[in-house]
Amino acid sequence: MSGKEPDHLGTIAEVEAGQTQEEGDKDYIRWVDFNVTSQAMEDACQWDISTYGRDIHLNWIELLACLGARYGGDFKSYRSEDMENLAEKLTEGTDTIASVTANLQYYDYYLEAYEAVLGGLVGLYEREVADDAGQKSWEKVYGLKACSPIAAGFEYSDYDDFGVSRTYGYERRHLGHDMMGLVGTPVIAVESGYVSALGWNQYGGWRIGISSFDGKRYYYYAHLRQNRPYAQGLEVGDVVLAGDVIGYMGRTGYSKEENVNNIKVNHLHFGLQLIFDESQREGANEIWIDVYPIVKFLEKKRSQVQRNDETKEWSRTLLIRDPEAERYIREQGGDGGLPDKNEKAAGIHGGLRSGNWI
Repeated sequence: MSGKEPDHLGTIAEVEAGQTQEEGDKDYIRWVDFNVTSQAMEDACQWDISTYGRDIHLNWIELLACLGARYGGDFKSYRSEDMENLAEKLTEGTDTIASVTANLQYYDYYLEAYEAVLGGLVGLYEREVADDAGQKSWEKVYGLKACSPIAAGFEYSDYDDFGVSRTYGYERRHLGHDMMGLVGTPVIAVESGYVSALGWNQYGGWRIGISSFDGKRYYYYAHLRQNRPYAQGLEVGDVVLAGDVIGYMGRTGYSKEENVNNIKVNHLHFGLQLIFDESQREGANEIWIDVYPIVKFLEKKRSQVQRNDETKEWSRTLLIRDPEAERYIREQGGDGGLPDKNEKAAGIHGGLRSGNWI
């Protein structure tokens, strides 16, 4: 990433057309205003999970896209009754998602946009469970894979600060979400993916960039702790799983010199960039969305962690296996085997070194 927060704003016309005037010959989304509420996500997710394995399985992103098209993308008027009425029509079999969206002009746009935002959060995975005696076993689960960016047991405060003014370096909009807490608070991988950026950034200080396996989402975690910002052994190219400890909260940044604490308040800057085309990866065409409602939605799913008193590192308590991670590793030439135990002090982050998962 460039590290320079973009200040481009798409117009409503661009959103509706899915293009800008300058690049009208290419067919991909140029801008996304993600205004889905945490309650709408919760309701849709529950319908998806509760109907899994039934004759009619509802897709939570399709439900949200349908209502998004009806609301014109503005979920301020969202009511749980709207979701319930839609879901009941579909589960009764009298309507299909194709029939209820046939006359919704922008449904396809909202479906693609919301799929880019939420595509990796729900699905099949395996998780470790412990019985009363502490014996661990694996169980297959269909549900919410994603986790809050802050570990369980650590307090934080936040508010919706997306778009507020920032002046360091140049005047710009804040294109992320700040979560205030104590230095050393474990920072968690929200979604499984691979580490695509690691190191110092003038604006973000010590930061981590994690790309989703489908390449559509880039998660940005910034202002990490001075001196020991990252989970032990974390490197570019490592595969991380949702719920892994990846770093620690701090206040580094706003400095061309490395390892400097120039941020006044300890916090995690958490951001999410969408990428529909390589031209959007860096520069004025970057798309960053307001993740505040996603953070609120994920508040119920916080990764349980434990501390190693010898290394002073935190790691997750119970492991998971993500088939999307296995698929990615196979495609990269690895053997596809996920570790059965936490061999690294920092949690389950592995690597694609020499083509193997370690």
